[in-house]
Amino acid sequence: MRVQFFASCLVELLRPDVATAAQRALRAAGHEPEALVGATCCGQPAYNAGYRAEAQRVARRTLRALGDDDRPCVVASGSCATMMSHHWPELFEGTPEEIAARRAAGRTEELTAFMTTAGSDTAPDGGAGHDDQTGGPETSRAGGPAAVIVHDSCHALRELGAGATVRRALADAGHPTRSAEGSERCCGFGGSFSVKLPAVSVAMADEKLDSFVATGCEQVTSCDLSCLLHLQGRARRRGLGLRFDHVATLLGRET
Repeated sequence: MRVQFFASCLVELLRPDVATAAQRALRAAGHEPEALVGATCCGQPAYNAGYRAEAQRVARRTLRALGDDDRPCVVASGSCATMMSHHWPELFEGTPEEIAARRAAGRTEELTAFMTTAGSDTAPDGGAGHDDQTGGPETSRAGGPAAVIVHDSCHALRELGAGATVRRALADAGHPTRSAEGSERCCGFGGSFSVKLPAVSVAMADEKLDSFVATGCEQVTSCDLSCLLHLQGRARRRGLGLRFDHVATLLGRET
């Protein structure tokens, strides 16, 4: 299937290898991704901070890059996919772009949701899902399959129901997954929240990291790079031996 691919501004600026891995994974699944030319940001940071006009101005550029197209737009970010699919119609309501925004919202999908449902009539449930203990391409120090901790980002879990699709995509690729205690809780990033309330943000990150360490696993993944960068920075500060990789990196890793 031919699809449009939107990496997100954070991926393009800080971890472009995630975009490469996501497109590799899509091709391996039989799809033909085409990167959006001219797309920048979905407008979420300004929108969440209450700056509607500024959010429109930023998001308008990405909306125009999507063009008059009927192909699915696959997004390598749960939070950005949420913004585009759930909040663009409201953001552009009453503007000349309202119809285009509603059309774009209807064809925008998060990466793992698309990979696990494309061509299927059965939609996954929206929960965090059960741990999958099938074998995988990576091994633990004891020689068995290495489990992957899944961090459920707030937007992906609550608004997209992507908890199950992340796990299903990993299981399809041979990665056993494990959820840490309190997997439904926020990591403390929250965009501007981490800047406005840094002490609370750090405490929330520490709570998540402690739950990760308690599992005995070392690999953490999520469909949102923002959460992973936040947690990775705090883990490094604490000297924790955890690895943080976007789900696209695990799905698109060359063997």
